[in-house]
Amino acid sequence: MFCQRRAPILDIRSLRYFVETVRLSSFTQAAESLHLTQSTISKMVRQLEDEVGAQLLVRDGRKLTLTDTGRIVYQHGQEMLANMRQLTLEVRDTQALQRGSLTVGIPPMINVLFTPVLKAFRARHPNISLTLQEDTGQQIERKVAGGELEIGMTVLPADPELDLVTVAVASYPIWALAEPGTFQKNRTTLPFKALAGLPLVLLKDEFALTRSLRQHFAQAGFTPTIAAQSGQWDWLVAMASAGLGVALLPEPFIHRLAGEPLEAVRIVEPEVAWQVAHIWSGRYLSHAARAWLEVCQDVLGTPFAH
Repeated sequence: MFCQRRAPILDIRSLRYFVETVRLSSFTQAAESLHLTQSTISKMVRQLEDEVGAQLLVRDGRKLTLTDTGRIVYQHGQEMLANMRQLTLEVRDTQALQRGSLTVGIPPMINVLFTPVLKAFRARHPNISLTLQEDTGQQIERKVAGGELEIGMTVLPADPELDLVTVAVASYPIWALAEPGTFQKNRTTLPFKALAGLPLVLLKDEFALTRSLRQHFAQAGFTPTIAAQSGQWDWLVAMASAGLGVALLPEPFIHRLAGEPLEAVRIVEPEVAWQVAHIWSGRYLSHAARAWLEVCQDVLGTPFAH
């Protein structure tokens, strides 16, 4: 008598370990990411292979290659894990405004703009535990798209390859900072093309501002002379003050430079904007996240489509 083989019942934990191993293409890195030992990761992946009844990964030294079955399990595993995260969010959502938690991804350069929002949010929702997770805009975009963060902030343009909802929060012009005597006397603006003949000190390439500036350089038809790059805006200011080059920073940071021996001129023709935006996946927003957006709207006047 013919007996049909029962479909495997997959363990969600071993599936998660497998997906993380494939995503990072490394048992070692997956173990570090999940704060486990490499042997535990390997054991759980073998357990998943036993449950499926087929090999999922081909191990050739440090190189990992998916089998045909492995590709199917990886693809659907990502969907299953995303659905589990969504389920968790929705279950917690029932009491989110009475007691709950919210983590907002925010780049370090943006956080200085949100002190009034934080104050208003804590006053309005004292029982929601709010955590700010600092990272670069690019990393926050990837974490939101991958479901690791529900909501975050970035500087536009966001990565077009990621399926993200973006809602602009604020837009500020870019200013050029340099030691006294760099610009013509009494000048208040500087055409963008004039940067072609000046050494520049910029934020590192993982910052959206630098990505945007590089796009403008290409559109203007010149390759900039970059004297240095840093991940700290105050170091850019120090280098500009020391005469190492011209720093390009958004307007809010210019207002924080009282007493610095620097000249500041606004970039025009064209004016380059530093645009701050909220981002989320578009699948679901918890009541806590909606509460955050509503406070931002009240304090900053930012739009939010309910």
